[in-house]
Amino acid sequence: MTTMLQARLYQRLARHPWWSLALLYLLVSAIGLGMRMPWPADEPRFALNGLEMWVTGHWWLPHRGGELYPDKPPIFMWLSGLATGVSGDIRIGFALPSLVAGVVTLALSVDLIRRLHGKRVAFIAGLWLIATLQFVLQARTAQIDMLVTAFIMLGCWGMLRHALLDDGVRYFHLGCFAMGLGIITKGVGFLPLLMLPFWLLAMRRASRWRSGGQRAGQLSWRELLIGLCWLLAAPLVWVGPMLVMSLLSADPELAAYRDNLLLKQTAERYADSWHHLKPWHYFLTQVIPWAWMPLLLTLPWWPKALATRLWRRDLRVWLPLSGAVLIVVFFSLSPGKRGVYLLPALPLLVVGLAPLLPGLSRKRHVAWLAFALCAGLAGIFLGAALLGAAGLPALTRLAEQEGLVPWGWWGLLGGAGVALCAWWKPRGGLLALGSWLVVFWVLWGTWGARLMDPVRNPAALMAQVAEQSDHQALAIPDFREQYLLQARQPLWHFGYKTSEADQFSRLYAWLQAAPQHRWALMTPRMLKRHACLEATQAITLSEPDEHWALLPGGAALACRGDADAAPMYLAPTSVSEEAARLIGLPGRHDVMTEARP
Repeated sequence: MTTMLQARLYQRLARHPWWSLALLYLLVSAIGLGMRMPWPADEPRFALNGLEMWVTGHWWLPHRGGELYPDKPPIFMWLSGLATGVSGDIRIGFALPSLVAGVVTLALSVDLIRRLHGKRVAFIAGLWLIATLQFVLQARTAQIDMLVTAFIMLGCWGMLRHALLDDGVRYFHLGCFAMGLGIITKGVGFLPLLMLPFWLLAMRRASRWRSGGQRAGQLSWRELLIGLCWLLAAPLVWVGPMLVMSLLSADPELAAYRDNLLLKQTAERYADSWHHLKPWHYFLTQVIPWAWMPLLLTLPWWPKALATRLWRRDLRVWLPLSGAVLIVVFFSLSPGKRGVYLLPALPLLVVGLAPLLPGLSRKRHVAWLAFALCAGLAGIFLGAALLGAAGLPALTRLAEQEGLVPWGWWGLLGGAGVALCAWWKPRGGLLALGSWLVVFWVLWGTWGARLMDPVRNPAALMAQVAEQSDHQALAIPDFREQYLLQARQPLWHFGYKTSEADQFSRLYAWLQAAPQHRWALMTPRMLKRHACLEATQAITLSEPDEHWALLPGGAALACRGDADAAPMYLAPTSVSEEAARLIGLPGRHDVMTEARP
């Protein structure tokens, strides 16, 4: 009966593959859209950048709280700002660029597989891509990585259409232009070029390597040079004017922006990274084993299947697989590593494995592994929910520390997994796991978002700060973007790279200039490090995972300040009625003359 249900379900979905994949993607990726604010660490930063562009009209160079933001090019922030302004709600707008980029990545991958292997293979490979954890996680996360993956995949789509299908060099040139757009999105848009040496080798050995029975597409040196010119042309549209502005301007901040973006955040960050330092095997041992599940359940059968394709010299498999492997190697060679860096390799991996996936999906042992994984995850969630509800001390402390009680949410996840395993049985393990993943993402985007948003979003804290300080001007040393985003009063900061000593020296001078109308917000640890501040005047406020000290200006009268020690920036969004509307905050109070931008 289970086999009949599987066949019937597959036939209904495969009858309309494009609609089936699109609806499934939207179900797992778009459910809960608009139910939460941006969450740390990266989402508030980019949401703030985009919102600031919208309310100030300063689009060419991104700013963060009034200060130039030099760590990333502006494309993602442009899209975030436009989506927020057009949608009228930051809860929707900040998430749309990644969501749409995921659709584009899925469409390009499935279209390429369809052209190479047919509609049925494309449908099955699309299901595996949607099922992979990292793909949906990044589609739901408002970081740059899904957008740069979409541009990289467009570059691969253009390159592989020419290399594997011989559809014309214009597709290669389109891919090169897309790579250029990827470069001004996050610097690594050139990654499809890692496949170029293998392609050139295949062209030289055309008698051995074949793409579906035909020779690999040919690429002359002239055509390659034109493609590289297109690759450079896309970033120069933005980089060129930015360079002219920085060279003609006498503003040192603009020169620092140029040098940081073009030098420190590219070659230096790759070769001599200063944070996210990980060992060379980090991706292999700590990222891929979870991020590429459940696709990795088929791993034990890859060697035999790939050996057959290698014997056939099938370039349709080995060219995209070489790109996926080289992306992993490329990022593994850098000392700085984050799991999201591997996202562009995932669609290429699926494209390369696509002709193998229908056969692998039918293997009994793959179904059993999927069943075991589903049952194990369901058991973990259900067990944790029952023990937490029973008052297990370790879980109770965890709930208190995180500020939420997820026992009902986890219990439903676990119960759903148990029920699906009982329904589909081990032979239907893939369907059980796939169905459970749909339940997981639906509950994550709805119930989970409702539970976690008050904890990961400082709206309640900033409302208390505004009430306690009578909505007067506030300064935050060592600020974080989520607090600027939720500010309900004029909010000042001292620059993201300014040392703590210089920030506090400037803070003292600023507070002393109008002690009756100015306030500062800092952590108790900072307050202890600066003994001149009158700690008895501090008002203690709390979040679930951190405590804060709110000090009136009079608490700094005994400190020695220096008005020239550091710059001060007023966050434009903190005094903008338009920003308050888009965030969903109450209307701004009257802003003092001194606090106007």
